[in-house]
Amino acid sequence: MNIAAVLDAKDRGREVVSITPDAGVRELLALLAERNVGAVVVSRDGRPLDGIVSERDVVRHLHHDGTVVDNPVGAIMTEVVETCRPDAGLDEVMETMTRRRFRHLPVVGDEGLVGVVSIGDVVKHKIGQLEFERDQLDSYVHQA
Repeated sequence: MNIAAVLDAKDRGREVVSITPDAGVRELLALLAERNVGAVVVSRDGRPLDGIVSERDVVRHLHHDGTVVDNPVGAIMTEVVETCRPDAGLDEVMETMTRRRFRHLPVVGDEGLVGVVSIGDVVKHKIGQLEFERDQLDSYVHQA
């Protein structure tokens, strides 16, 4: 099982929510709430990845500077973005996200950015896979 399968199973599939680095943090907050997502890709034109910004970034900056909502997204985004490929395995991605302590991972294929997965997407898919395997084993055991 790989990340491409996770993207294919998502409600919004490979849709990527993005914002420009010069957009305001208030605009970011509205976008996060409107789209019901926890992070968005930061990109000047939708293709190259300039960064990623999450609810967690806003909260951390807000703690230190109450005026962060008046800043541009580029001031609070994470610029060095870890990504994965569509053919990456679930276990590999779960381990990376857990070890690095982030909840959203852009997926980059040969054609560029193809989606974003959350730890929730990956865990949901992993649970489904484990339930399927359990059902197969249960069926095998009870056939005998």
